[in-house]
Amino acid sequence: MFVKALPVGVDDFEKLVTRDYYFVDKTEFIKKLLEVKGDVNLFTRPRRFGKTLNLSMLQYFFEDTRDNEGRKIDHAGLFDGLDIMRAGNRILSHMGQYPVIFLSLKSTKQADMATAVWMLKKQIAGEYIRHQYVLSSDHLMEPEKELYHKVISMTDDNRVYADAIAFLSKCLAKYHRQKVILLIDEYDVPLENAYFAGFYQEMTVFVRSVMESALKTNEDLKFAVITGCLRVSRESIFTGLNNLNVISILSDSFAECFGFTRHEVADLLTYYEQEDKAEEVQEW
Repeated sequence: MFVKALPVGVDDFEKLVTRDYYFVDKTEFIKKLLEVKGDVNLFTRPRRFGKTLNLSMLQYFFEDTRDNEGRKIDHAGLFDGLDIMRAGNRILSHMGQYPVIFLSLKSTKQADMATAVWMLKKQIAGEYIRHQYVLSSDHLMEPEKELYHKVISMTDDNRVYADAIAFLSKCLAKYHRQKVILLIDEYDVPLENAYFAGFYQEMTVFVRSVMESALKTNEDLKFAVITGCLRVSRESIFTGLNNLNVISILSDSFAECFGFTRHEVADLLTYYEQEDKAEEVQEW
């Protein structure tokens, strides 16, 4: 009997499926998210609760993925046999229909402000590069293309990045003629790190300027999903955001979409006990 490997450290949904790891089907998360219809959804969960993997799953489901020449890449096959495929046309009609911006802020855990900001700018520039197919079309005017290239070049002028996510949303919405889905993983890493490293106020101002234009005044935003470990504080980067839906670990809503329930762990143990490998699951 072939025993599937545990996906220890795997947070890419495509890799999880194509390499045949053992995993618990959490695709119901997609359906619930569409039914809630929140503009900006913040999920706060402890580490190792599958936050990054869930965002990766959302990206593969929703994104109208293109290669460098603008040719569509189909990821529908990744969801064959999963719960979401039984959700009906109302839900499945959203599959592969939207431009997606996916930012992970994990790499901003740095010793000084300059390096942390540089890593954040690198993440944003990476998404610009991933979507650079928009530059080969007539949807953008020359000044917009020049600004696009300036972000990619990681200019020292931080003002360019103050609304860089909102600007990328605009460019993508023009090309796809669809509003953008924004996914932000570990939003609190740059703030937590800056607090202990001694540059919290400066980092808060910078991150808030980036986030406000992306989440508060972004007319091209379909919806946003944000994850992190920390609760939202009064002085948070989300101050003034009146469309924020916070779903913490204390909420019953979406509780089964992150981490493992007792029933799921029991099923996992039963599966591995058949091959005398239950001890590996308990250690994991």
